[in-house]
Amino acid sequence: QVQFVESGGGLVQAGESLRLSCAASGSTFSITSMGWYRQAPGKRRELVAGLSSGGRTNYADSVKGRFTISRDNAKNTVYLQMNSLEPEDTAVYYCNAVVAYGSSWRPFGSWGQGTQVTVFS
Repeated sequence: QVQFVESGGGLVQAGESLRLSCAASGSTFSITSMGWYRQAPGKRRELVAGLSSGGRTNYADSVKGRFTISRDNAKNTVYLQMNSLEPEDTAVYYCNAVVAYGSSWRPFGSWGQGTQVTVFS
C-alpha cells in the first residue's frame, strides 16, 4: 500500500512562503494523480490543489494564484509551493493519491500524519 510522508510546514508571518513536500512510496507514482488537502480546526478536510498524472491541475478558489502544485516523478515526490500566505491558510496539510475524473477529485489512499502550517498576522 502506498504511504505518504509530508514535510515542510512551519510557523510563518502573513505574506511569507512555504514549500511543502510529500514523499510517496510505491512504483506507480508516475501514473498516479495526486492532491494536497488541508484541515483546519473544526472544519472538514478540503482539497487545496490536485495534479493529475497527465498534468491537469485543480485549485481551490481560495488559493488560486498563490499556491502551485508540482511533482518530481524521479523522486516520487509532490510539492505545494505556497506564496502570500494568509492566516486563513492555517491548517494541517496532507497529500494523497486521488482519482481525477472530470470535476471529481477523490482521495483513495491512506492518510499520512500531515504537516502543520501556521500563519500569523
